[in-house]
Amino acid sequence: MNLSYYVKKRNGVPIWHSYSLRNNLHRSLGAKNFSTFWNFWNPIFGYYLGSKIFKPLKKVIPIGFAVVFTFIFCGFIHDLVTTLLRGKLSLFFSLWFLLMGTVVAFSKYIHYDLSNKKWIFRAFVNLSIIGICLLLTNYLNTIFRFY
Repeated sequence: MNLSYYVKKRNGVPIWHSYSLRNNLHRSLGAKNFSTFWNFWNPIFGYYLGSKIFKPLKKVIPIGFAVVFTFIFCGFIHDLVTTLLRGKLSLFFSLWFLLMGTVVAFSKYIHYDLSNKKWIFRAFVNLSIIGICLLLTNYLNTIFRFY
């Protein structure tokens, strides 16, 4: 599957379409669970993470670990950018994405499904999980100083 097809599959419209961002936000925020949220979020980055990191990893380690390691890798890329901009090592995103990746793996494991709930409730749950992981990351950073 190429990038153009992947983005159209995730957003329902071709890459660079005027509704691409709108569809991306609507589909990701209103996803039936946190794992599905990440299937829709940032389809261009997701395409490369999925094909270059996740797929090779899942061939050698269990899928749950492959998910978590893919999230850590994504967080590390974000940390590299902030480290270059700040001139000081930061592992904030690596920790935050580790926590979110763990929630994704767990949500896949328990198969929870909120598709029968209203969109606003699903969006609230998905954003709450991101927020809770962010708060926990901030808390852990005050204790261990990851940045």
